[in-house]
Amino acid sequence: MPFSGDNTLRVQAEDILLNSDELNRLILDSASEAICGCDSEGICLFSNPSAARMLGYDHPAELLGKNMHALEHHTRKDGTPYPIEECPIYIGFQKNENVHRDDEVYWRKDGTSFPVEFWSHIVIREGKTLGAVITFIDITERKQAEAALRKSEEQNRSLLQINNAIITNLTQQALLRSISEALHPVISFDRCAITLYQPERDSFRFLAVEGELLSDYFRTGLELSRNETCGSWVFDHQRPLVRRDLEKEKQYPNERRLAAEGIHSLCVVPLALQGRCIGLLSLVSQQRDRYSNEDAVFLQEVANQVALAVQNMQAYQEIDSLKARLEKENVYLREELRAEHNFEEIVGNSPALLKALHAVEQVAPTDSTVLIYGETGTGKELVARAIHSRSSRNGRALVSVNCSAISAGLVESELFGHMKGAFTGALERRIGRFELANGGTIFLDEIGELCLETQVKLLRVLQEHEFEPVGSSHPLHVDVRVIAATNRNLPEAVQAGRFRSDLFYRLNVFPIELPPLRERHSDIPQLVAFCLSQFSKRLGKKINGVSRESMENLVNYPWPGNIRELQNVIERAIIVSADPTLRLDRDLMPVTSAAKGIEAPKADSPEDRRTDLKSSTPLLTLDEVERNHIFAALQHAGGVVDGPKGAAKILDLHPNTLRHRMDKLGIKSSRHRLS
Repeated sequence: MPFSGDNTLRVQAEDILLNSDELNRLILDSASEAICGCDSEGICLFSNPSAARMLGYDHPAELLGKNMHALEHHTRKDGTPYPIEECPIYIGFQKNENVHRDDEVYWRKDGTSFPVEFWSHIVIREGKTLGAVITFIDITERKQAEAALRKSEEQNRSLLQINNAIITNLTQQALLRSISEALHPVISFDRCAITLYQPERDSFRFLAVEGELLSDYFRTGLELSRNETCGSWVFDHQRPLVRRDLEKEKQYPNERRLAAEGIHSLCVVPLALQGRCIGLLSLVSQQRDRYSNEDAVFLQEVANQVALAVQNMQAYQEIDSLKARLEKENVYLREELRAEHNFEEIVGNSPALLKALHAVEQVAPTDSTVLIYGETGTGKELVARAIHSRSSRNGRALVSVNCSAISAGLVESELFGHMKGAFTGALERRIGRFELANGGTIFLDEIGELCLETQVKLLRVLQEHEFEPVGSSHPLHVDVRVIAATNRNLPEAVQAGRFRSDLFYRLNVFPIELPPLRERHSDIPQLVAFCLSQFSKRLGKKINGVSRESMENLVNYPWPGNIRELQNVIERAIIVSADPTLRLDRDLMPVTSAAKGIEAPKADSPEDRRTDLKSSTPLLTLDEVERNHIFAALQHAGGVVDGPKGAAKILDLHPNTLRHRMDKLGIKSSRHRLS
């Protein structure tokens, strides 16, 4: 489409553009940028040498009088025609606007093109466009640098994605798939593969194969002997191998198979780790001359990361295999122990104990809350462990909390945790026991010792399964099974106002009563044998058994301290024993009648035992025996119950437990204070 105009305007343009002084001509001739002037019809009026040179002409005069668009701007860079109506310079003439573009090409005299950046500065007189001065430069080097930079960025992005894949993928197929997805934007291929060297068989095994081009031969698990594959050269030299045309360059059997599948290009790099090659990373393409030496260098960087990933994957698989093996062995050993001992360390088969264990078997598979009643030393924590180990939560933790051992000011922080700065000394966030037991079981021993304020929070956990750490206003949701235990009479504590009734009913879903040892006389020989086995091994002494007389004394003793007291007596006896047969001397046997001033019978004295059996004096009841024992302890402690020298310490009981028994037996501590 011709430019509009008349001879007068053209003459004016010539006057302006041609009648320059010599200085301006020198500037134009010496400029490295191409500069030319056109009239309103696009006809070249002047040109400097740089413009002629860039366009492939010998002299600027060859451009004069030519339509510049038809000469060097006639075709787009994709090869399609470029109508003048769509030319930015022409549009600028129509709109009286300057133009700047850097995304087009100019065409040389020989028919080749080059990327160009041009500026069109229009010349206007009396509101009419007379022409324009057009400046342009060849930006081939800039475009090449930008392309190289983009490629480098893509390669770095790909390496980062591969690094992330190495961290997150520990299975072979998932790893290669992630590597394949990261490589595709940078290097095109039809199939990629990881092969590992098998030193015991001197072969290469395909660890994983990924890509759109399927193969009946090259597949995961395939093994190739060393002399069958070009990978042997890569493995031996630890250098990349590039085949640009397999039809001409094939040397190994695997290359001939690839060529038969239509593969023409191949790039193989070593998976090297600390100077040792462990395998190969390979790419293949159906396109000839697809891979360059630069591609091989980049692929080698990828292979260095993949080698580390493969090593980590192999280590992970080995650990996983060993873990599975240990788990199976552990399950087997646990089943053997349970078949032999039923309830781990819970020893005995008395009717009272079997009744409690039957209740454990019933409630363990459920998620119901359990409240275990029993005197101190009866094994409440062992029962809690047995319930947890037989529940569906046995894969998570059993967290034990002794509520009586935590001071009132710290119990909430211990159970529910606290936030940093919640109180003086809270220097960091603390995870409480309930949060720690999430998904598992929490055992609250001596639940009756909790203060009323903490009981409210505990009730919320049982009802809503959530709590707020100290110093936080955001509730935390937990899934925890609660097993509680107490040696108190909780119904009496509820009536006295020391324990919340709503919490009691929440806890008392499934009560289990553990019998004291005085109601399990038939279990004492088994317990003694168990203690002997445990303590003799720990103390490094060989004890074969207990003398008959000592066993009779142990069976007949009421054991107010229950199993814990029995353990202490046996441990003391083993420590002082110099004989393989354990004999309990007078000072080792518990005192039963010191409160009445009666001398305790000598241990292992058959004569005394026969005299006692023939005597008409009635035997004491268990309550009387326990009462006398507490009397003796109180007299020895000067009437003091608590403290390091108190009666509770002597009897190895919790002070509250001792007070409870004293109340039950009608003993007032004030009557036994020494004057």
